[in-house]
Amino acid sequence: MRIVRFAPPEGSKLGTDPHFGVMEDDNTIRAIASDPLYAGVFPEDDRFSIDDVRLLAPVIPRSKVVCVGKNYADHAAEMGGEVPSEPIIFIKPNTSVIGPNEIIQWPSTSERIDHEAELAVVISKICKEVPKEKAQDVIFGYTLANDVTARDLQKRDGQWSRAKGFDTFCPLGPWIDTDFKPGSQLVTAHVDGELKQSAPLSDMVFNVPFIIEFVTKVMTLLPGDVILTGTPSGIGPMNAGGEVVVSIEGLGSLRNRVSNRG
Repeated sequence: MRIVRFAPPEGSKLGTDPHFGVMEDDNTIRAIASDPLYAGVFPEDDRFSIDDVRLLAPVIPRSKVVCVGKNYADHAAEMGGEVPSEPIIFIKPNTSVIGPNEIIQWPSTSERIDHEAELAVVISKICKEVPKEKAQDVIFGYTLANDVTARDLQKRDGQWSRAKGFDTFCPLGPWIDTDFKPGSQLVTAHVDGELKQSAPLSDMVFNVPFIIEFVTKVMTLLPGDVILTGTPSGIGPMNAGGEVVVSIEGLGSLRNRVSNRG
């Protein structure tokens, strides 16, 4: 099942507020009542063509986006470091989240902003100290993410909060797939049509169950919280006014444009 969040078309009886829906096999969206993370999936009668709605970020994290750094050996190497012995985690604010086709805003304080293609995990329930054997019990589904980073600020600060925390620096989407199973699917990033990143998800140093166990030993996760699982090598700058597309086989593509320089 693919869960979307969308802005209904003008004149719809659903009004103008964001709504949740289920993608059907014919690329139509069937509206569902309320937020499926809290109230389950209850289909309504309203259906829309995907071409007639505006897709939004499929989840707005209730509290946080937890990210894993250097979770691919080749990326750790390109950043001048070794593979960590345990996950390196940091947090992006929920205010950094945007949806597909929204604009990544170039901050005036940065000279370089980079793409980082990632698999994202959406958490289904309040959870703490989850053993990896039970990680699936707290996963609602998966989506795509771009961990946008002001690389020059990251180097200048010596830590990651400012460089990764700007508004619009966490595109998510286009939907949450509740049936997706991470395996050897390729995660890729194209910048202005040119392939920049490509690696199988199986190259992750720490897999999803291990990450969930590790993170929940540190902090309580809430429904709708998101975990970004790390990016492979090939990170690099995006172009002002350009476009970046993050894709994972079987999970779709997340497309965003970049604003002109701030």
